Amino acid sequence: MSMNAVGRPTRPEDTAETSAEFKSLTGGKGLLQYERLIFEKKDYTRTGVDFADIDISPSDLGDLVRGDDLGLPGLTEPEAMRHYVRLSQKNHAIDLALYPLGSCTMKHNPRLNEKMARLEGIGDIHPLQPTSTVQGALELMDTLAHWLKTLTGMPAVALSPKAGAHGELCGLLSIKAAHEAKGQGHRRTVLVPSSAHGTNPATAAFVGYSVREIAQTSDGRVDLADLKSKITDDVAAIMLTNPNTCGLFERDIVDIAKLIHDAGAYFYCDGANFNAIVGRVRPGDLGVDAMHINLHKTFSTPHGGGGPGAGPVVLSEALAAYAPTPWVVNSGNGYVLEEFGEDASAANFGRMCAFHGQMGMYVRALTYMLSHGSDGLRQVAEDAVLNANYIKASLQDIMSVPFPDGPCMHEALFDDKWLEGTQVTTLDFAKAMIDEGFHPMTMYFPLVVHGAMLIEPTETESKAELDRFIDTLRALAASALATKNNTDDVARFKNAPHLAPTRRLDETKAARQPKLTYG
Repeated sequence: MSMNAVGRPTRPEDTAETSAEFKSLTGGKGLLQYERLIFEKKDYTRTGVDFADIDISPSDLGDLVRGDDLGLPGLTEPEAMRHYVRLSQKNHAIDLALYPLGSCTMKHNPRLNEKMARLEGIGDIHPLQPTSTVQGALELMDTLAHWLKTLTGMPAVALSPKAGAHGELCGLLSIKAAHEAKGQGHRRTVLVPSSAHGTNPATAAFVGYSVREIAQTSDGRVDLADLKSKITDDVAAIMLTNPNTCGLFERDIVDIAKLIHDAGAYFYCDGANFNAIVGRVRPGDLGVDAMHINLHKTFSTPHGGGGPGAGPVVLSEALAAYAPTPWVVNSGNGYVLEEFGEDASAANFGRMCAFHGQMGMYVRALTYMLSHGSDGLRQVAEDAVLNANYIKASLQDIMSVPFPDGPCMHEALFDDKWLEGTQVTTLDFAKAMIDEGFHPMTMYFPLVVHGAMLIEPTETESKAELDRFIDTLRALAASALATKNNTDDVARFKNAPHLAPTRRLDETKAARQPKLTYG
């Protein structure tokens, strides 16, 4: 047993390895309190708020009126606060550690953004207010649109799409409207690379297009020869991500755009990875006709949990007239929301949603842009790419890289070749990361890489945090490789996570047979 300077015993060295096996009497782990589900609290008779008795007016819902109690437990204010704080401690969070999900750009959200989004007159406006009472909000939207057009080199932007896939839908509907306006309605095919985000072919099919897959080369990029062979007079568009899902810049992007335009089709660029090029490359200069921009990724608004989000779509001159309504227009006597177009713009496909968009997302994104400035946004891309390459260079001697030649962009991609001969899989390795305090990277995606492990560190991580992450992965990798000659560590991976609130689940069963209600 070791002693400190005043003779007080410190932790005995011989118990350090067995401390993980210790179980408390209450289920708590030090400061991590055990917490039951809210439905398990079993107290439906009290509440932390007193309501005055009211006379309930007759309802016009008929037999649809609830006849029994809602069945929610009553909690006092401190009980409710503690319940949700304790639950939050069971989740990984960007405020806790690096969040290495690839293609998701899970980066720090400056608190200044949140303060601005809650300003009086911004955080409390209503979508049905007269436009005369929300002139500041409309001016903010117009300013945001200006920045988005400037950053992308595109002349028009539709602000209303709510997120990435919604933006894809907007772009393809604009393309469809443009083709139909020109009498080209027979174009019913969309070209999609094999490494594309899954939403790309799904959105194309939703709009009514058929999907034709484009192969990739051995270096992880679009196969130009295969693309040329599949361009026919029924092609409406190509949907391509750049940088692509393998974390690589498409070197032939300008040639691809020319091939598509020469065939009378349009170029849709998936903007999910815009964080890698913002301030450095303008998609409009590459020949892009439409691209969604995830404000909740590139411009650091809250991301995850299904929302909130915003996916504005920038449009080229060829598609500008087909943007969905309403448009924010400076009439000279104030800002208005224009509902009806004239001439070419009369052929737009109409509204995408009842109201214009996510005001809080607009505020956060514009705050991020203004606080960074043009030079800061350029540095965002540079640092994001630098951090990803630092991770790739620091791990590629122990973890295999499917595309080793040259640098990557904003995310480093590894495969599972280095695990051959071990008893450890990509899933096992990812689950073991949880025990070390890190959220796993994106696993098994992109599908074109076997056992893929996709890591996007973003630009907001310090070298110290990157080194801590790298050291952890190197230690885990060494332990996994040791199972080739020693099976002692196999259980560590096969049974991981050991220290999480919930042990490893049957994820396939959970996806196929979900239990969506308690009890």
